[in-house]
Amino acid sequence: MSDDGVDLVVAGAGGGLAGALRAAQLGLDVLVVEVSEHFRRGNNTSMSTAMVPGAGSRFQREAGIEDSPELFVEDVLRKTGGQADQRLARVLAEVSAPLVEWLADDVGLPLAVVTDFHYPGHSVDRCHTIEGRHGTLLLDHLLGRVKQDGRIDLLVPARLVDVRVDDDGRVAAAVIEQPDGTSEEIPTRAVLLATNGYGADRDLVARHLPEIAGAVYHGSEASRGDALRIGERLGAATAYLDAYQGHGALAARSATLVGWATVMHGAVLVGQDGRRFGNETSGYSEYAAVIAAQPGASAWIVLDRRIHDACQSFTDFRQTVEGGALVWADDVPALAAVTGLPAEALAEELATAAALARGEGADRFGRTSFEAELVPPYAAVRVVPALFHTQGGLVVDEHARVTRDDGTVIEGLYASGGAAAGISGHGAAGYLAGNGLLPALGLAYLAAQHVAGARTPAAGGPAASTTAASTTSATTTAAATDLATEEGPA
Repeated sequence: MSDDGVDLVVAGAGGGLAGALRAAQLGLDVLVVEVSEHFRRGNNTSMSTAMVPGAGSRFQREAGIEDSPELFVEDVLRKTGGQADQRLARVLAEVSAPLVEWLADDVGLPLAVVTDFHYPGHSVDRCHTIEGRHGTLLLDHLLGRVKQDGRIDLLVPARLVDVRVDDDGRVAAAVIEQPDGTSEEIPTRAVLLATNGYGADRDLVARHLPEIAGAVYHGSEASRGDALRIGERLGAATAYLDAYQGHGALAARSATLVGWATVMHGAVLVGQDGRRFGNETSGYSEYAAVIAAQPGASAWIVLDRRIHDACQSFTDFRQTVEGGALVWADDVPALAAVTGLPAEALAEELATAAALARGEGADRFGRTSFEAELVPPYAAVRVVPALFHTQGGLVVDEHARVTRDDGTVIEGLYASGGAAAGISGHGAAGYLAGNGLLPALGLAYLAAQHVAGARTPAAGGPAASTTAASTTSATTTAAATDLATEEGPA
């Protein structure tokens, strides 16, 4: 890093790494600042299922899937009841396919479109992921490319605590604080806030998300609202602070994600009374609050061997199995015995679900897809509701620039991911799979291009680039921890 500063400071080594890589590819010098030395196994990107929507990507075309940004926006508006920011939804929908193809072609991510089951709310299969379907694999790949790039410096652990502006209100410097409390100003013309939201700040959660405040928090402990505080000090507008991604399938025993693929393959959820209590396929995010309102604030997912085998492609599900969270039984009475659920009620619910799977009658909760009957032996796993991350934040424009209440931009200040107001509307029900990673990666990508003055390429076209990505080793400023081998907490 030059004594004269850098072109771009990226705060947050999750989805923000995509912005760092794109900026370096376009000839900018970048400093990435990350507060946690355990970020490779402890930030929200690493804890995700690595699902990135790409509407109209070549991977979809090769799979015979017809999709478009327009259809994606329609899905977003339908899922949110029209409450989402339509302008930002269109921006992200339009960049989604170019982003996915850039990640595959320029960053080298081995992406493929997911077609073995359908995520709630997406009218077509548009989520792309990597083998293993886990964010640690995605983040490790991004970090590996960052370390190979001579234009990117990495400062870990260190925290962005403030952004200085000049007399014209333009970003002039980033204030970085070290663990020992010392700080320094790094001259820069642009700062990307990629520090996620405020899920780890229990006071902010209680204020903005009371319906989920008592749930388990299953996200990065570094998500403390830093971007909100920095942005608000500079006069930034905020929106959708009541929006969040919840999850209704966190295993109580192992604290691992069971995954909603179980449900989409035909599993059902029952409460402590052995009865179903809703349409499970409505979405995993909103089901967190539904479970939180149940007696005991927990539920049981009931599945069978077919579903168990179908979910093996998910690292999270395999970890849940390995953690001993599933219990097995040869029949319904035995399942009731090992779970403590009322046998008669459980038997009635499973019999009803089997009839619905055969096309006999209509579900009282409105569920229309069961895929197949559940057959013995049965498995069950007790789940608790969880808050994964917040979806509200700083208002950004089509270039990811942070704006004020009057619509003017704070020149040089950008936000992505949970630091920015997202496209999930209010509450949890509007969340679609990928609504976390798409703003994290997509807005970071757009921010980098705006700082560099580049144009977003069309899907299937060559990436706009003024400078090829360097393959020389980066000068990495870090703690004594070797980031190439450090595992950190899961």
